Amino acid sequence: MSSKPTVYVGMSADLVHPGHINILQKAAELGDVTIGLLTDAAIASYKRLPHMTYQQRRAVVENIKGVTAVVPQETLDYVANLRDLKPNFVVHGDDWRTGVQAQTRQRAIDALAEWGGELVEVEYTEGISSTQLNRSVKEVGTTPNVRLSRLRRLIENKPLVRILESHSGLTGLIIETATAEHEGRKVEFDGMWSSSLTDSTARGKPDIELVDLNSRLQTINDLFEVTTKPLIYDGDTGGKPEHFSYTVRSLERLGVSAVIIEDKEGLKRNSLFGTEVAQTQSSIEDFVHRIQVGKKAQITKDFMIIARIESLILEQGMEDAVTRAKAYIEGGADGIMIHSRQKSPDEVFEFCERFSNFEKKVPLVVVPTSYNTVTEEEFAKRGVNVVIYANQLMRASYKAMSSVAKSILENGRSAEVDSQIANIKEALAIIPENES
Repeated sequence: MSSKPTVYVGMSADLVHPGHINILQKAAELGDVTIGLLTDAAIASYKRLPHMTYQQRRAVVENIKGVTAVVPQETLDYVANLRDLKPNFVVHGDDWRTGVQAQTRQRAIDALAEWGGELVEVEYTEGISSTQLNRSVKEVGTTPNVRLSRLRRLIENKPLVRILESHSGLTGLIIETATAEHEGRKVEFDGMWSSSLTDSTARGKPDIELVDLNSRLQTINDLFEVTTKPLIYDGDTGGKPEHFSYTVRSLERLGVSAVIIEDKEGLKRNSLFGTEVAQTQSSIEDFVHRIQVGKKAQITKDFMIIARIESLILEQGMEDAVTRAKAYIEGGADGIMIHSRQKSPDEVFEFCERFSNFEKKVPLVVVPTSYNTVTEEEFAKRGVNVVIYANQLMRASYKAMSSVAKSILENGRSAEVDSQIANIKEALAIIPENES
């Protein structure tokens, strides 16, 4: 047993830089250093999912000079680990005195006081910015296998994964860079949804599976050239089983994380029309076969095939939806999407409750286009894993562009629309290369 004092350092260690090394050197001067390595879930609770997995990050920090041991820190809060280890010192950079970690800092100080421990804060290393390093990583880009596996990691480590529709490189960049403050935390979109509806609409074509696979894959290529976040692909009905297997292999090769297929057959019509237009639901046996063909075709364990249930849309009732969900899961589906066109979320909430009692658990996906007053927090409490905002960017762009076009015609000039549009500098700034 070492007679040295014990030192605890909490770290995410996703992008290790000289500032981290400086902290660890100061910690090693005080005694034996134990790293409390934040798990993926702990990091994702207050900022983006780390680039590297927990095991990859652990392999890095275990081999840093001066580190004696590495233990998982399951939450942003230090208290559980501190009370278990009772270190003489906690060492941290002085950059956590304000912002999201200020409360965490105070709780650590209070815990240390229970046994006379001491907080040692190291001055922030000038010239080092994790934000800048993350921006540099995004500029370098990502690989198909890293992007593909990211959706499963997000689902495993976040209470709710937030996905927004994207139909062009520009909309992809908006999803990549958009951030906001929500209840004291920085929030962003976790990934993109390649919607057949919005991809078709962007091309001026009807949403009846008219746009072929190669054209839709070109849209994905455009998105992937300028983004790093994962993508879920709207596969409509999946088509003929032998065609679906080809689709799966093509998507997987590009680095798409998941495909969602709906249990309908025949000419595809948008689900929000419900029973207003003729739509035929597949038999359970036929749809399970389609799922199994896709699962057999995939190469990686990370790619996901998610079954979209249309029973509530087609007024077939809750029992039919539940029966199909169980059958699709048994048939190999990696997730279930429940769809509804009601403005009230009641039937979706009822399904969530029934779903929570299933013996076999898979992720649950919702698309709250019609019942859009429900908050993400409410969905998470009911066991929803992924929420997809399926067409908002397309609808926003249509309304804005139509208004601008009409104003120019009415006024014979463009001055009146200046307040409705971005200035040139602002519009170009979203593309980093324009500023270099």
